[in-house]
Amino acid sequence: MKAFGQLYAALDGTTSTRRKVAAMVDFFRSAPADDAAWAVYFLAGGRPRRIVNTRELRAASQRATGLPEWLFDASYQAVGDLAETMALLLPAPSGDDSPVTDKQGLAGWMTDRILPLRDQPAEQRQQAVIDWWAELATAERFLLNKLLTGGFRVGVSRQLVSRAIAQAFDLPVTLVQQRLVGYADKSRQPLAADFTNLAAPPGSDSDASLANRPYPFMLAHSIGDDPAALGDVGRWRAEWKWDGIRVQLVHRAGQASVWSRGEDLLSESMPELCEVGRGLPEGTVLDGELLCWRAGDELPLPFAAVQTRLGTRRPGAKRLREAPVVMVAYDLLQADGVDLRSQPLSERQARLTTLVKERNDPRLRVSAALPAADWSALVGHRDRAREQGAEGLMIKRLDAAYGVGRVREPEGGPWLKWKLDPLSIDAVLVYAQRGHGRRAGLYSDYTFAVWRSGAEAGERELVTFAKAYSGLTDVEMREVDRVIRQTTIESFGPVRSVRPTMVFELGFEGLQRSSRHKSGIAVRFPRMLRRREYKTIEQADTLANLFALLPPGA
Repeated sequence: MKAFGQLYAALDGTTSTRRKVAAMVDFFRSAPADDAAWAVYFLAGGRPRRIVNTRELRAASQRATGLPEWLFDASYQAVGDLAETMALLLPAPSGDDSPVTDKQGLAGWMTDRILPLRDQPAEQRQQAVIDWWAELATAERFLLNKLLTGGFRVGVSRQLVSRAIAQAFDLPVTLVQQRLVGYADKSRQPLAADFTNLAAPPGSDSDASLANRPYPFMLAHSIGDDPAALGDVGRWRAEWKWDGIRVQLVHRAGQASVWSRGEDLLSESMPELCEVGRGLPEGTVLDGELLCWRAGDELPLPFAAVQTRLGTRRPGAKRLREAPVVMVAYDLLQADGVDLRSQPLSERQARLTTLVKERNDPRLRVSAALPAADWSALVGHRDRAREQGAEGLMIKRLDAAYGVGRVREPEGGPWLKWKLDPLSIDAVLVYAQRGHGRRAGLYSDYTFAVWRSGAEAGERELVTFAKAYSGLTDVEMREVDRVIRQTTIESFGPVRSVRPTMVFELGFEGLQRSSRHKSGIAVRFPRMLRRREYKTIEQADTLANLFALLPPGA
């Protein structure tokens, strides 16, 4: 744990990419394979299910420190991070001012101590954590708290981790990126053999473990203000940007699997897609969008239907009938065991179209190209995207290979997303909550409401419908914080109810009916577009305005 703590401190203490990579290289070269396996898991974004809930950790910290709840809460509000607050408040290790030397590695901590806590009673969990704190210095306590809460984050990307492993063991970065796909899957624990496979020479037996994994996903940049600057529209392919889940369908070694862009294995949740995959030739990998789409319907079901499938591990007959999934494929990455990613998109698309036509399975469709003689024609397609159940357009250069992540080029990249402007509504701020981290001293998380007419003529009430915390500059947030403090009606711990005075324009990607919300509606990805300083709260929008934005048939 001490060595991993030192790596964490080194990564957290610099913004230099070169220094971060160097720190990881040193760690990977010297750490035992089982410790390195767990380190890669966390650095690559792995999050094991929470071991100890926040309430139990707070109780353990108050027992260890003897602090009253109000003082602990005040400290937390000042620091803004629960793991750091507990590490700073704990007394020095028992015995003297020097912590016991931690000789157990990260793997030992995870497998022998932390993970077994799940099966212990709450009282034993709390006592175990208190005993561990007594062994560790402040920095290691902070790291332990992060691991216990599932809140481990540090400023490195998957790309940097790949670079560090490649540099440490003289490997091609592209090979390491391929080996890392699926590595941080939350359904599995990393083993020493996993790291050995990551660091193995090219062409070794370890690459057999990649048989059922997807390729690293290629991502898109946002399009610029002037699409015509991309040149001849004939060089580009335009498709609908569907509102679903990005997936790869893999058929290798006699098995079919479905992987999300977030590298979650969805095979059990999507048995019909696995059935489609088993009908494809051996050695096939498709990239596309997972949607819920009923046979005979012109448009796919809203994203909420996809969410019901994601939340069901083994869907029953009713769920399969109500929310049937299809894959709208837009790329062929491997065919007959041959990697096609270096070929031009136009060639991959031609082979994809032939393959899907031959399979003739309604659960597998090709993402059709949108005809366009010029860029103004594509503007017209984009303007009617919501009518198609889409978020906008994808623009892909026909001569482009399939890369890893967001490929940068002088003109922005070979894949571009051209999303619709967000839906928007004017809403009133009614609650505010303190932020965390650098926003710990500010009220930065807000709850918004719109007007609903009552039974009596002229009677109206504000009904909450969304929370948002992004979209304001630091200067704007400080001004809003000042108003919140001046208009507070009541405080509930870190939350304040305020006298309604401020109107904001909120943007969101979509909305749907919801029985779980008081307003009867739920919005996706809400954020603040601007503060409407010259609007009174009476001029804010109504619940009827919100319902009017629902897609047809919703």
